[in-house]
Amino acid sequence: MTNLSGLVRLARPAGEIDVRCLMAGGVTLDNPAAERGAVPFHLLLDGACTLTSGTCSVDLLPGDMALLPHGDAHVVTSDESIDLFCGHYRFDQAGSLLFRLMPPVVHVTLDPPALALAEVLRAEAVSAGAGSQAVISALLDALLVMTLRSRPDQRLDTPGLWTAMGDDVLGRVITGVLEQPGEPWTIDRLASEASMSRATFLRRFSARTGTTVATLLTAIRMMAAADLLSSTDLSVTRVAGEVGYRSESAFSQAFRAALGTSPARFRRESASR
Repeated sequence: MTNLSGLVRLARPAGEIDVRCLMAGGVTLDNPAAERGAVPFHLLLDGACTLTSGTCSVDLLPGDMALLPHGDAHVVTSDESIDLFCGHYRFDQAGSLLFRLMPPVVHVTLDPPALALAEVLRAEAVSAGAGSQAVISALLDALLVMTLRSRPDQRLDTPGLWTAMGDDVLGRVITGVLEQPGEPWTIDRLASEASMSRATFLRRFSARTGTTVATLLTAIRMMAAADLLSSTDLSVTRVAGEVGYRSESAFSQAFRAALGTSPARFRRESASR
């Protein structure tokens, strides 16, 4: 799997359209903070509008996607006619680890393949035919990946996990961790994999991701553990070993710190959903 596809798969987001806004000028859409486990998005197909969240303000043009990973309250305003899809991505506790690593607002201009998907989304929303909901859900999942993989020069100038995805060297290192989370990934080993000195690797990692190696490593391991707990019958001890922990107690402590629950309880709750 690629680094981005692997992370998104582990997060298990599910996209939903809340409303399609076909409005004339002079509109103000006041959006409260999202409920826990939801990441709002806005996809503009026609017109122009401005999204403001806290001190951050971005102008959206046709083909622009804005994602609010932290679920913050925000306002969308426009002085002209717009065709705007407003929706959200739902995720479980493990998925929250991915979105925590992103800045409050992710704003991209979709590339041609993603724009083509957006047009299919519009057609499905208009037709509302048999199976449209399943198609819309699949399209939204694809659009999320395309949003996060867009070129660095299309994004807000803020360090974040996705900037590392576009870095050939760091992207390769992250892929290695994703494919083998149980390996003993020390900073020295990661720096060696990147063919850098320890100091150079740490500087580049921090500059590109806005987080620490330990934070990202723990997030990937906990998402991988959550995936194993919900999709396999492996014992907690075995899951701990699969994601790099020699001690079940150390793993359980790290899992609870990251997800707010024990591995056993997470498994039971996953089975009941």
